[in-house]
Amino acid sequence: MVQDVAFIDKAVCRNNGFFSYHMPNWFGTTKYVKPLVQKLCTHEQMMCSKTCYNSVNIAFLIDGSSSVGESNFRTMLEFVSNIAQTFEISDIGAKIAAVQFTYDQRTEFTFTDYSTKENVLAVIRNIRYMSGGTATGDAISFTVRNVFGPMRDSPNKNFLVVVTDGQSYDDVRGPAAAAHDAGITIFSVGVAWAPLDDLRDMASKPKESHAFFTREFSGLEPIVSDVIRGICRDFLESQQ
Repeated sequence: MVQDVAFIDKAVCRNNGFFSYHMPNWFGTTKYVKPLVQKLCTHEQMMCSKTCYNSVNIAFLIDGSSSVGESNFRTMLEFVSNIAQTFEISDIGAKIAAVQFTYDQRTEFTFTDYSTKENVLAVIRNIRYMSGGTATGDAISFTVRNVFGPMRDSPNKNFLVVVTDGQSYDDVRGPAAAAHDAGITIFSVGVAWAPLDDLRDMASKPKESHAFFTREFSGLEPIVSDVIRGICRDFLESQQ
């Protein structure tokens, strides 16, 4: 009954037949309800468009070593939260995970543990500081295996954000190269005593847009927008 022939083009986000539904008249509309509900329940197709905000898996690898200290550790968690809250977290959208590391690694939560932004941010706020040494290479390998491994079939693009304040006691180059080979883009963020060589060895190419450094923990805040922009840029490039 709609007179405008281009109505569907104007009304739907993507005219691929999925977002439009034709009923010939007002009579017997109940018989059209069931097929319409089935469409609404087809989650994968409900995304109007894939963007960097709804089509990424981002894991944070957070340094919990003794040199960080409780107060600075809270600042690191704030940095992680500020990045995470930008994305559209849901069971069919963006997914967030976090691992804390010293010499050991502790999975704080995986990609499938929480599917709402509210829950993810609450869990990040409540992460307990471990304290210990710094084995960043082992931590990268652990995260690739245990956090990204189960997501092998995910359609989302994978990112790892490493936040550290010191020199790693082990090799970071090998584990980072293995992560890159597994299709994981790494952003390295160093504070205070983090060596630039380690940051560059971990970061994806081009190194200058994937490795960041600040002398003070308070300098993490301006890097938030750099990392978000970088994730969106890399996502767009991967779609072309």
